[in-house]
Amino acid sequence: MKFVRPLPAYLVQRYHGWKATTYAENKSWYRRLADEGQRPRAMVISCCDSRVHVTAIFGADQGEFFIHRNIANLVPAYHPDGAQHGTSAAIEYAVTALKVSHIIVLGHSGCGGVQGCYDMCSGNAPELEEKSSFVGRWMDILRPGFDRLPAGDDAARKQALEKEAILVSLTNLMSFPFVKDAVDAEKLSLHGVWNEIGKGELETFDSTSQTFVAI
Repeated sequence: MKFVRPLPAYLVQRYHGWKATTYAENKSWYRRLADEGQRPRAMVISCCDSRVHVTAIFGADQGEFFIHRNIANLVPAYHPDGAQHGTSAAIEYAVTALKVSHIIVLGHSGCGGVQGCYDMCSGNAPELEEKSSFVGRWMDILRPGFDRLPAGDDAARKQALEKEAILVSLTNLMSFPFVKDAVDAEKLSLHGVWNEIGKGELETFDSTSQTFVAI
């Protein structure tokens, strides 16, 4: 493991600052988290994008959210083939072990993963069509959403595809038997949220109107 290097100095400095302030002021809370384990009320499936600050958006404390991030906040369909599935494993653990009450799929504006899917499905990203592209094969999950896009200019269609990523994921969540059972038993609720990063706005999917509405 000689290729592993020490943390960058700026991160070490920030850690010591956190330890001397936030941790020192909340030491009993952190010890309680360590001793009693986690009891998150919600799971958030978010994009890896560094601009999406999940805990800050909702003012959440440590231990409040079980967070899973991946490219374009996508959930694959239930597919128990004996292979390795990171997102599916996180969902299984959240629902069956942690017994969260809510799963929130959080998408956002200007998503690079969604842009990649848009380009790929438009024939403008042949490199993503390669079998060896992990990103491309992951974006295949969103192809049904691209096929549903309305006519219009590229900007509007890309934003619509960002919201389709949320809807595709919510649909696929219900293909997991343990998710469907928990939803049917009213022990779990599913939520779709889109974050407009530049304006600091949130829209949530309304099942009555079948559209995203500002909150």
